[in-house]
Amino acid sequence: MSRLKTLLNLHTGEEDKTKVLADVVKNISFRGSNLWILACAIFIASIGLNVNSTAVIIGAMLISPLMGPIVGAGFALATYDFNLLKKSAKNLLIATVVSLIVSSIYFYLSPFKEVQSELLARTSPTIYDVLIAFFGGIVGAISITRVEKGNPIPGVAIATALMPPLCTAGFGLAALDFKFFIGAMYLYCINCFFIGIATFAIIKYLKFKPVVTENKSFDKKLRYIITILVFLMVIPSFYLAYNLLNEKKFSQNVNNYIKTEFTDKGYTLIYQKISYNASPKTIDLAFLTKKFDSIEIDKLNKDLIVYGLNNTKVNIRQSTQDMKSEILSELSKQNTNLSEKDIQINLLSTELKQYKFDDPELVQEVKVLFPEITEISFGKINNYFSKDSTFQSTVVIYKVDKKIDAPKLMQWLQLKFSDNNVQLIAN
Repeated sequence: MSRLKTLLNLHTGEEDKTKVLADVVKNISFRGSNLWILACAIFIASIGLNVNSTAVIIGAMLISPLMGPIVGAGFALATYDFNLLKKSAKNLLIATVVSLIVSSIYFYLSPFKEVQSELLARTSPTIYDVLIAFFGGIVGAISITRVEKGNPIPGVAIATALMPPLCTAGFGLAALDFKFFIGAMYLYCINCFFIGIATFAIIKYLKFKPVVTENKSFDKKLRYIITILVFLMVIPSFYLAYNLLNEKKFSQNVNNYIKTEFTDKGYTLIYQKISYNASPKTIDLAFLTKKFDSIEIDKLNKDLIVYGLNNTKVNIRQSTQDMKSEILSELSKQNTNLSEKDIQINLLSTELKQYKFDDPELVQEVKVLFPEITEISFGKINNYFSKDSTFQSTVVIYKVDKKIDAPKLMQWLQLKFSDNNVQLIAN
């Protein structure tokens, strides 16, 4: 047991606490060279995101000095150093604003406006981002308290990935796409919170002395204020982590549902959109050729409970007027082996089938049951300005050489097409 304690003892190899504080304060400031380095790193990261180059983004993260004020804030909270906390918060705000301005200017001037996968990856935080930020923050906090700094610092800069979300937020501002901006800033705030929390935990564990003044009443008041700040930061952060964990579970359940109910049955999925924050949650799907009737769709919705997808609804997108453009807009966001041309052809084919009849047996039946008919045409039309809603009906145009029992023909057609809105027109 004593050997295990020795192995896990963080005090071994620990730097002098006064020197650690000096290093933390030194890395907080964004003045002169630090500000220039930050601006250049942001510019490089923006280029990397713009051209979809992971190597360039990693290089920018190694250059970036963004970790300094976040670690400083966590250190200040753990030692009740209100002046250090104010300085850290001020410099973090300066760094964030400068980063947004530089990246926004770059993306505004850049001729390349396509949304690349590296940009998209920075707009949807997951539980993994929380874990990476927290454990990366622990490694960073341990590293700054060591005599030998070692290799962890560059790795922490890459893992915690503070810069790419900021650059993506800059892209959102430049493109006036606030969905991008909010998603990226959300991820950036998550990283900041959990790096700060991890630093706070390590500094507390290493028992750094809290800051005291000659005014004991002020010190007591300050401790209360900072303790409240810690709770205000920690509680929402863990609530956020819990929500992200639930979202991840939901996503896994959806993938399992789609695989079992559709993919394993050979249906080619061409469109998928999940709305987790809706009430009820929705899963919008569209398929290349497979069509589902209302009974099948009802069953698919009932089966959701089996997969742990409560308060969720499946919408099968088929034969809708807006489906084509919506699916095509999603193609660039999804990994698919289908080309845009394939999608266009199949969607146009689906649209044509709505209005076309090609049933030789039906024509033969008409000839036997209604020999008076010399010519007949079938088709479908959209009815607008209905008092209820827009609907589609079947139209039958016929020509006869002698009188025919039209009500009987109408009754037969309604039964045959399962459509009470059949329109019968004598030519």
